[in-house]
Amino acid sequence: MYGLKQAPRQWYERLSLFLLSHESERGKVDKTLFIKKAGTDIILVQIYVDDIVFGSSNVKLCEDFVKAMQGEFEMSMMGELSFFLSLQVKQSKEGIFICQSKYCKEILMKFEMEACKAAATPMSTNCYLEADEAGPEVNQTIFQSFPKESHLKAGKRILKYLKGTINMSLWYPSLSPIHLVGYSEFEFCRLQIR
Repeated sequence: MYGLKQAPRQWYERLSLFLLSHESERGKVDKTLFIKKAGTDIILVQIYVDDIVFGSSNVKLCEDFVKAMQGEFEMSMMGELSFFLSLQVKQSKEGIFICQSKYCKEILMKFEMEACKAAATPMSTNCYLEADEAGPEVNQTIFQSFPKESHLKAGKRILKYLKGTINMSLWYPSLSPIHLVGYSEFEFCRLQIR
């Protein structure tokens, strides 16, 4: 199927039909996420083109999943997840650590901003992005269309923010409950996963 325009769609359709036929449910928001429940245990399967990342609260579910996949498809196990879509993942018995420091360094290097001064926020409070019809133009290769100096300044500010947050990461401890808290304007919402 490789090389055909429809190949990714055909592959995803074949794989999703297989997963659905094995008692998995497709995610409601992310259609490339598949969830299978077995009693109180769960296995999550995330599809990205021809990469599959999966994890479970029960090792047996992972072993059964691998066996079923290898029985249906020609596939090889890459081992424990350590790098995926520019995310660095380090797993231990204490929990899971996720960061993007390598990716941030590559972006800063690409735009020759490795030595820039760090910024605490991605955008200053007095910066308003708009069409900026009257502003001076800048290098067209960085932006998609009609770039102005104000856009370049805003883009550089984001890179400075990356520099300041390059060592930040997410830590998911294995023994403590997860409390997700989200903020939207003035609304507050909380979700507790048990």
